Amino acid sequence: MRLDKFLKVSRVIKRRTVAKDVSDAGRVLINGRVAKASSEVKIGDALEIGFGAKKMIIEILEIKETVPANEAKNLYRIVE
Repeated sequence: MRLDKFLKVSRVIKRRTVAKDVSDAGRVLINGRVAKASSEVKIGDALEIGFGAKKMIIEILEIKETVPANEAKNLYRIVE
């Protein structure tokens, strides 16, 4: 699955266009490497997302095309 789509489906970032902008600005790393919005993510990948001065690291546990809002948090685990 594309990075920007995963961020939207998992509701880490609410809108896909915002996820694309954040990714293309170089503020998202996949396993320590700078990622573009079109980068593929898979189960087990570690995403490091920069939100201004804050940093969030999550591990992908599951990938689904669509998921209800109350189940979105089951797709990832916050590491830091």
